[in-house]
Amino acid sequence: MGLKPEELQQHCLQILKQRRIKNKIVVLCEGERDKKTQGIPSPSSYSKMEQLPDANFYNACVPNTWKQYRPQFFTCGDRKDVIDSYFNLLELHNRDINNSYLSPTKLFAIVDLDNQIQNITNEYDYQFSDTEEIFTHLYEKGKVNKKNIKEHRIWVTGLIHKEAYFVTPELQSVFDTFLNTPTYESNKLSLEKIYLKMADDIIDDADLENNLAKISNRIDYCTELDCSEINKLCNSWKSEFKACKSELQKNELTYSLLTFKKAKYYWKQIQPPADTNISPERFREQLSLEIAKFYSENTINPKYHISFLLNYLSN
Repeated sequence: MGLKPEELQQHCLQILKQRRIKNKIVVLCEGERDKKTQGIPSPSSYSKMEQLPDANFYNACVPNTWKQYRPQFFTCGDRKDVIDSYFNLLELHNRDINNSYLSPTKLFAIVDLDNQIQNITNEYDYQFSDTEEIFTHLYEKGKVNKKNIKEHRIWVTGLIHKEAYFVTPELQSVFDTFLNTPTYESNKLSLEKIYLKMADDIIDDADLENNLAKISNRIDYCTELDCSEINKLCNSWKSEFKACKSELQKNELTYSLLTFKKAKYYWKQIQPPADTNISPERFREQLSLEIAKFYSENTINPKYHISFLLNYLSN
């Protein structure tokens, strides 16, 4: 992706002109702006941005009690594009307030954590210098740090990518009761099987090996894990997981894994049952909205990061 300067300006101007954002919270997120167009989408396509990934997922995570003046979501490209869009929207609004529907105090952004740091340039004079610093301040022991939320306008996910939220332990019941039972490796989906496969794959993950110090800082509350070497992280995680005597401990270890081990590949291995005609892509899209429904109904627990943060906006 990556917006050119002129594309970034046009993109932001189109958002400012959207009447639907008047007096409403605006949340910028990652994702393609429009698959059917090159460069900047047409003005009319901005009214349909909430139907695009990742906006459709975040929109579906909005607390189901929030009926009026719901947030408006806009996909902006990659992490850098989202952050640049946030600051450019504020600048363009202040430059020409009369031609903007934006309420600056209601502008927010959310980007993926990732294992690579995304810097926030000094010119913006934002109080946090990069995504890792935001993460460290916004989360504590795998949960949203409630007392610090008010200091953030740019959020990072508490898990490595959006897809990590598709495979959290509490979702097993969602998969078990879904109309068409999801499968993984030709069997009924077991999230625990995915976690163990993810853990096995730690050993060959160069991205993790190059970021061990960062990972160690993120999961330092899991004192039983050894992050000194990639093989020790792999072995200690598997050993501790298999030895867990409670679901609470097992879930904590799972969340730690999803903080650093990317889940997109494993999510894409989830398939519809063999006796259905739906495509895997369409099936996972339907499944992700059912997952979002789960989050929209669980908004007061800070371990459900996205819905908890969105619920904060509703207050």
